[in-house]
Amino acid sequence: MAADWQAVDDYIAGKLLGDDDVLAAALSHNAAQGLPPIDVSAAQGKMLFLLAQTAGAKRILEVGTLGGYSTIWLARALPAGGALVTLELEAHHAAVARANLERAGVADKVDIRVGPAADSLAAMATGAPFDFVFIDADKQNNALYVDEAIRLGRSGTTIVVDNVVREGGVLDANSGDERIAGTRVLFDRLSADPRLDATAIQTVGAKGWDGFVLARVR
Repeated sequence: MAADWQAVDDYIAGKLLGDDDVLAAALSHNAAQGLPPIDVSAAQGKMLFLLAQTAGAKRILEVGTLGGYSTIWLARALPAGGALVTLELEAHHAAVARANLERAGVADKVDIRVGPAADSLAAMATGAPFDFVFIDADKQNNALYVDEAIRLGRSGTTIVVDNVVREGGVLDANSGDERIAGTRVLFDRLSADPRLDATAIQTVGAKGWDGFVLARVR
């Protein structure tokens, strides 16, 4: 079954995305620098690109940079004068991402901030709001990150949270996995927060069985 999921993803990418030497180079550079292969798939990256464009995003916030693969997709969605702030815990990951962004020609649009995302978010004053937020970092803090996305957003801000199904692990109320526990807290928060309209979609593909939350600030 997993082989079929990968084959379908390859078919989608071949038909709708085509080859992209810049993105391929970013993944190769990530691997060479020892980063874990946990980037979004190419199809998911294009989905983020399209969602950001559909939202008319001029300011984007990303929580979890890794090597900048998803960052490149999001930066490409920005119009002239647009800006993206991305948060990364590990200095090495941030350095790899900077090189990838430079190679992609989007570094001038991106501000990488290094350190715990909770601290970086807390330090941000409410000013020009973010129009689109992509959250793909430590799952234990997902509910906090969504709270901060609302604070730093506006009515109409689109929020996407990745990895919220975890091969069905989200159903296990007694899981000892902190990532699953954090994801369940996120769902509880979404179901009770009157500031958001939200849904979640299961996905299968190159990244296995998982899913994402799609939410909009009311």
